Amino acid sequence: MKLILKIWRQKNNQAKGELKTYPLDGIEGDMSFLEMLDILNEGLINKGEEPVEFDHDCREGICGSCSLQINGEPHGPDRLVTTCQLHMRMFNDGDTIIIEPFRAKAFPVIKDLVVDRSSFDRIQQAGGYISVNTSGNTIDANTIPINKHDADESFNAATCIGCGACVAACKNASAMLFTSAKVSQFALLPQGRIEATERVLNMVAQMDKEGFGNCSNTGACEIECPKGISLENIARMNREYLGASLKG
Repeated sequence: MKLILKIWRQKNNQAKGELKTYPLDGIEGDMSFLEMLDILNEGLINKGEEPVEFDHDCREGICGSCSLQINGEPHGPDRLVTTCQLHMRMFNDGDTIIIEPFRAKAFPVIKDLVVDRSSFDRIQQAGGYISVNTSGNTIDANTIPINKHDADESFNAATCIGCGACVAACKNASAMLFTSAKVSQFALLPQGRIEATERVLNMVAQMDKEGFGNCSNTGACEIECPKGISLENIARMNREYLGASLKG
């Protein structure tokens, strides 16, 4: 395939960025999107030009670091995949592809397509943990009976990889889906009830402090989430938050 790439280039957070155009040839449909960018960068390096900076790690849809806005969609046109799992067969010969970083106040651009998502880490650190002793006095988890539906829902929430697609898809740059997934994975289990009150209050407070917008129930976050995290988690977090506020 021959493609026209329009890629956001920005030296740092203070610099003014712009879309730059790069023609590319010889792209196969079985290549991943990141392999296509590798080929582009190899060509730029051979010409003595600065390669395009983009984030990646596992390239297996696990870490979430590869997040890109592709033709206006987080992770591109496919569903339930991260950018590294997106294949070039989703595009056609002659296509123009616009590639940008995720846009959100709480995700400042570091360089080109790389953004700082440490705000997610700080939300997690505010309450995404339990105080069960896991060192020295461990007990078999199977000794605590848990309803299978609750266990499945907790596991589904825990599949969130913190990529930020929900924020990028939301017109308010809301982190409600991410935060609610991290609250839900503990709220559904008995081990998580110990810090339940302070967890939801602290995580929501940190989310607001980071500058994320509020949820307006558009539903774009669930649609664009590569792990299919459900909006039901937001409803659960709202219930947890209301209950915790009344206790406080």
